Amino acid sequence: MEKVIGCFKRNPEAVARLICFPWAGGGSMHYARWGNVLNSSIEVLAVKLPGREGRVKEPFFENMQQIVDEVIGVLLPLMKEKPFALFGHSFGALTSFAVADALKKSHNLEPAHLFLSGASAPYSEMRIKAAKRSELSDEDFLWWLSSIGGTPPELLANPEVVKLFLPALKADLHVVENYRCNRPDGPFFSCPVTCFDGKEDMPHDLQAWKDISSGDFTIRMFDGSHFYLKDSENEKVILDYITKYMETIEMDYL
Repeated sequence: MEKVIGCFKRNPEAVARLICFPWAGGGSMHYARWGNVLNSSIEVLAVKLPGREGRVKEPFFENMQQIVDEVIGVLLPLMKEKPFALFGHSFGALTSFAVADALKKSHNLEPAHLFLSGASAPYSEMRIKAAKRSELSDEDFLWWLSSIGGTPPELLANPEVVKLFLPALKADLHVVENYRCNRPDGPFFSCPVTCFDGKEDMPHDLQAWKDISSGDFTIRMFDGSHFYLKDSENEKVILDYITKYMETIEMDYL
């Protein structure tokens, strides 16, 4: 499991687990450290994808089904064991939804809460009509990356650094840009769904996520652009919010 999942603080006594999915090109470290911040009743598991961190020599996944199969193959026993919530930002929001979708269809399991950040629902017109960034030249791609913020300019100006992270980023975007999902005929889940986003980010069709569940639906907007969640104040608000809902899971479980 250690190859696919990062966990800074194993906690067998935790009442619930928060499973986090990286943004495009990202690793597990940002989320894994949340395990040291959230209270002891929550165990944080951060997904690690091929082509980065300890899996740098492995080929990138080429489609969403590969991600879904690997994550469920590793985590299914844990998901059956106790309540879990999913968190994903951008590419991670769509991968977390794809995993939740497969869990429901194949195993009749669903998360206790879905936290989706910085992404339109996969079936929304806004998403379907979006430009395919993974097909841009490296020069145009770096310009776009600079425009959405979140990546230090000095890193983008360093050819050696760019050479390291650009392939993973483009590979992940290729996966998500080719992921297709039909708008549900009716609510598929019953769990609460919360959408987070940055006020200065490109517009996302967050409202379309409401169609996936009959549970409570909430949108929370934050100051900042695409990587608003890297801001320490925003991150604290997000973690406090997640903790509040995970404690609700705990009370239901007890």
